[in-house]
Amino acid sequence: MGLSVGSIGNQIPGYSDSQIRRIAGPTVTPMEESALKSGQPGKVNKAECETCKARKYQDGSDENVSFKSAQHISPTAAGSRVRAHEQEHVSNAYSKAAQDGGRVLQASVAIHTAVCPECGRTYISGGTTTTKIAYKNENNPYQKGLKKLHGLATEGMNFDKQI
Repeated sequence: MGLSVGSIGNQIPGYSDSQIRRIAGPTVTPMEESALKSGQPGKVNKAECETCKARKYQDGSDENVSFKSAQHISPTAAGSRVRAHEQEHVSNAYSKAAQDGGRVLQASVAIHTAVCPECGRTYISGGTTTTKIAYKNENNPYQKGLKKLHGLATEGMNFDKQI
């Protein structure tokens, strides 16, 4: 995640955003910096750099999902492809819970970003899916004790006496 110059002004008391911009200057990517040094500031190469061209995505889980073998995804399509891949993990969690008599308590997806060291572009670097599944096990002594304790705790909570 990048820090914009406008957000710095709110963090330094007594300085306006324009004063901060004069001090900090504009953010320059490595590709723009090399274009400035070469004397051609308007000739920044907007093509994909070698690092971005060689970037591949691969799933590291033991589930049956996409990206088991490393694959290249264009930077423009990476966001939707990674989100779709992480959704496969969420769908698998719901299927597993339904098969084994459980229920999904929570499922969340985090999409990660990074900055390319060569061209300075922000890209989708991957995703993480976290799921929590609860299974009922009536034969478990802890589950029986919990059920009994819950019954004692709720006993008399809904008492309605007619006067």
